[in-house]
Amino acid sequence: MSQERNTERDVIRAAMDRLLAGTPLRSDGALTILSLAAEAEVKRHVLTHRHTDLKDEFYARVRAQGHVPASERKLRDELEETKERLAEVLAENTRLQSEVDMFARVVNVLETENRQLRDRSEGTKARVVTLPGRRPPAT
Repeated sequence: MSQERNTERDVIRAAMDRLLAGTPLRSDGALTILSLAAEAEVKRHVLTHRHTDLKDEFYARVRAQGHVPASERKLRDELEETKERLAEVLAENTRLQSEVDMFARVVNVLETENRQLRDRSEGTKARVVTLPGRRPPAT
């Protein structure tokens, strides 16, 4: 390996150490390849294509440290909120379905009563009767 490549690897390892220690000089301190590249002042593709072993080492050290990146914490929080919201929506859906079923039964009963009333009134002449004390509406 050339001296230049060894120097580049040393710079990347030093950047790794700073990030894992929580003392970044040139990046936001996030434990990501982008931050590592910024900290080492190299392009991201240098880590993802040329020094893949250092990229893997960095991720292994991050996992060994037990650190959960902020982006992953945010996604886990969103997932938890989404699961809670899904449970609420499912409960609301169940409640609304019960109400729909109840209203369907009510409509069925009303249809049956309406049919019975129509059947009964078919043989009689329907007439409108004004109740005492009430005035018919003005036309």
